[in-house]
Amino acid sequence: MDFRLRGAEAGDVPDILRLVKDLAKYEDMEKEVKLTEKELLEDGFGDTPFYRCIIAEIKGETSSDGPSHAPTEATGAKGAPVVGFAMYYFTYDPWVGKQLYLEEFYVMEQYRGLGVGSQLLRHLSEVSGVMTAPGECEARLTVWCRPQLAISTRCSGMMFVVAESNAPSISFYKRRGAEDLSQEEGWRLFRFDKASLARMAAPAEE
Repeated sequence: MDFRLRGAEAGDVPDILRLVKDLAKYEDMEKEVKLTEKELLEDGFGDTPFYRCIIAEIKGETSSDGPSHAPTEATGAKGAPVVGFAMYYFTYDPWVGKQLYLEEFYVMEQYRGLGVGSQLLRHLSEVSGVMTAPGECEARLTVWCRPQLAISTRCSGMMFVVAESNAPSISFYKRRGAEDLSQEEGWRLFRFDKASLARMAAPAEE
């Protein structure tokens, strides 16, 4: 089965949100997804994009051509079934410089084991390669496409978070050389929620 990687377009937003929800459901956190298609569209394809996204789609198929258990709504802007994605953005570490932050990474269960996830990860890591159509990679021909990737943008590394309960993903990343900083360096992940931010932003009482 051939697949291709390409940069997401505005028309892919419904599928991006579907895959986000699929991943959240896989991690038993589906109720935590509050984002709407409107917000995802504005935040990723507006005047100031806050994220970038690469999607994987089955080459030469329509939704009805895929496995019988594939969701019928898995059709992207190019009319092919969208089966995986990687959402990322760039951050800056004052110690080591630019970092690529991998926010979401997911391949539908029935399409795992075909190399889709490995090619997505490689695409985010590679420095250069054979150019195809703008924003598109043809798997089995080349897995590299337009830069803006970790090495080609002189990033010092790729950062991401994995749920402790997601053993298959932890194993997937470790096989490819990822370091578990929570164990190696003892970092803890913190978050201020919206209520905490509002309290901090409120004028101090005299």
